[in-house]
Amino acid sequence: MRPTIAFLNRDLIERIIAEGRDILCRLGVTIHNQTALSLLSDHGAAVDTTRFHVRFTPDLIDRAVKAAPKGFKLYDVLGEETVDLSGMKVHYTPGSAALNILDGATGRMRRPTTADYVQYVKLMGGMMHIASQSTAFIPADVPEKISDSYRLYLSLLHGEKPVVTGAFTVESFGVMKDMQVAIRGSDERLKAKPLTIFSCCPTSPLKWSEVTCQNLLDCARYHIPVEFIAMPLSGFISPVTLVGTLVQHTAETLSGLVISQLANPGTPILYGGSPAIFDIRYETTPMGAVETEMIDCAYNEIGKYLGLPTQAYIALSDAKQVDAQAGLETSMGATLAALSGINNISGPGMLDFESCFSLEKLVVDNEICGMTLRMIAGIEPKEDFPSLPHFEELLRDGHLLISKHTRKYRREEIYLPGPAIDRANRARWAEEGSKTLMERAAAQVAEIEAAAAPSRLPEEVKRELTRLMTFEAHKYGMDTLPR
Repeated sequence: MRPTIAFLNRDLIERIIAEGRDILCRLGVTIHNQTALSLLSDHGAAVDTTRFHVRFTPDLIDRAVKAAPKGFKLYDVLGEETVDLSGMKVHYTPGSAALNILDGATGRMRRPTTADYVQYVKLMGGMMHIASQSTAFIPADVPEKISDSYRLYLSLLHGEKPVVTGAFTVESFGVMKDMQVAIRGSDERLKAKPLTIFSCCPTSPLKWSEVTCQNLLDCARYHIPVEFIAMPLSGFISPVTLVGTLVQHTAETLSGLVISQLANPGTPILYGGSPAIFDIRYETTPMGAVETEMIDCAYNEIGKYLGLPTQAYIALSDAKQVDAQAGLETSMGATLAALSGINNISGPGMLDFESCFSLEKLVVDNEICGMTLRMIAGIEPKEDFPSLPHFEELLRDGHLLISKHTRKYRREEIYLPGPAIDRANRARWAEEGSKTLMERAAAQVAEIEAAAAPSRLPEEVKRELTRLMTFEAHKYGMDTLPR
């Protein structure tokens, strides 16, 4: 039996959806993109081009929900299926787009570099319980205008896992799409075997910017999967109640769904987000707050009610170090997300309100992910009945360490974490150096990086990726890419 959790009953889900639809049809949404406005107008929406304002129709929303796929798969750079985003299947992805990195040597936050990013990508190859890469943090040694494409370039050049990414400019999308086509060989093959998910973020309350809306249209054109990242903040730019915030999140997400499905029916999407409560005491948006996690799990239930695959930023922490708070908030979020069946759980490695990334935390979080994946596998009998023979063997031999039953099921029944998690007795712990969690995690980062093998992408594809990135960098004054 798979364990699950739910925060909303069916009646409440249906009322929230109805209210969200009513907001779209009566109050409408601001959309600063002429292409999207024309598209919506052509399909019957009430569009005021002077105010960039759109009121939707119930039929538009119904058609969009019906057109969107009920799930989709991601494939690695070699074309092998690695992620199935459907049903109650759960996968983890690191957090994205942090401005800082926690330096494992000094314990201080600083701006990241290309070397940090390559180290991260190599480390991701050893994170067995984190299915996808993300463009996790922004190297500061390249111009800002190529930071989106550059992170994707490094991810594809040095790693093999699919990538959750995004573009903060309209111009970035072209080269980011071309890199994926270079790997797959054609637009058609990329459509058949998606390599990335692009995050597309409406602006709360009830707005779409020119850039984000264009990214959404461009992704739809090439059938590149997108995740909608609505970010209402309870008590600040959304109602203070969790239900009120869910109504706003529903309206903002459905508006993106309509745009994507009008642009190209069948475009793969994730019903996602990164909402949070607003802590008025510190004027912060705590991602590790229990109410934030409850909102995430609840809108996942709404997405699943609509028959759509889901995403959430949830398994992360607002702590500034890899400490007890980081473990508390990350593990609680990861556990709730897994029990809720969120398909793509974004957050491992992230600290400080999504602004800082830690390689050492990523290693620890990989173990949290492994534990939660074991948890949702549930408890099932495995040749346990009749039980009498097992207990006869136990009483005869005094233990079952090497019994046939133990050897057959130990690995799948009992999750054994890696060396970052201390399970030694005190004497052995002291004998091995009395290492702290951060010291053990740092040692594992170094060990995995040292053992990392180069990506198995063909060399000619790697050269083409570098050619595309170098050409893009030249536009913004760079003669060569950082080493």
